[in-house]
Amino acid sequence: MAGSTVPSKVQESPEGDDVARRLLDSAAQLAYDPATEVDWETPLDKEFHGASPEWSTLYGTAYWGELTEEQRKELTRQEAASVASTGIWFEMILQQMMLRDIYMKNPAGAEFQWALTEIAEECRHSIMFARGAQKLGAPHYRPRRAVMELGRVFKTLAFGEAAYAAILVAEEVLDVMQRDWMRDERVVPFVRTINNIHVVEESRHMKFARDETLKRLEGAGWARRRINAFVVAVASYVIVTSMVNPEVYRKAGLDKKRALAAARRNEHHKSMMRSSCSGLMDFLASARLLTKPALAFYKRANLI
Repeated sequence: MAGSTVPSKVQESPEGDDVARRLLDSAAQLAYDPATEVDWETPLDKEFHGASPEWSTLYGTAYWGELTEEQRKELTRQEAASVASTGIWFEMILQQMMLRDIYMKNPAGAEFQWALTEIAEECRHSIMFARGAQKLGAPHYRPRRAVMELGRVFKTLAFGEAAYAAILVAEEVLDVMQRDWMRDERVVPFVRTINNIHVVEESRHMKFARDETLKRLEGAGWARRRINAFVVAVASYVIVTSMVNPEVYRKAGLDKKRALAAARRNEHHKSMMRSSCSGLMDFLASARLLTKPALAFYKRANLI
């Protein structure tokens, strides 16, 4: 439950060590250094999109139909930069939660060493996202102040399955988008490289988050599951609705008020989110974390 301590049997789990060892082996065999893997030197080619246009919050709307191709490309570049900036914000939360979780664990254990490996990868991802957003010509997008403060509370109080399930939701939602972007030749090459690096390394992080969520829920009672289901759903709603900053429309030269209204009514984008998150929702259902109050927040976030 959020705010509870982790049971001692979880801290030294042989099964957890087995999963962690496999992830450590994977990281040793396949890892990237974004400083050298990404082409940071070539100037931005504005003939490319920043993300697959089908993932734009305005794609399929009447307003999208009025935009020039140049405006569409600029919009997707700003949206991709905003998603990256939100990713940095949540990765910082993730790193603090994981450090707190392993604080008392045995440093010789595979779980401890995997956690530090994941944190190291997340540090590189955050730097990579920051440089990517800068190269896309974006300002410093960040969630609203209230959301930033909620994140401060969440990273301080969330423990166990509440922390790991929220980590999983954030990672999976970003993963489904980036799998499309990295294969799309309309997307600027350096962003495709960034997406590929993130998808490969986050697959390990998602495996760990799923495993930890299920382990922490073992023996959890009715009340604990309901409380944590609600906490995770609220956190997921806040994360997903913060991905695209409203200022992207102004930066792309659009009418911000009109763009926001069109984006909120965009059934195409809502459908993209729902269809891409079906596997995630299946997992949460199997973990019995899809209670009625939680479902209300997932529906509002268009994840189900």
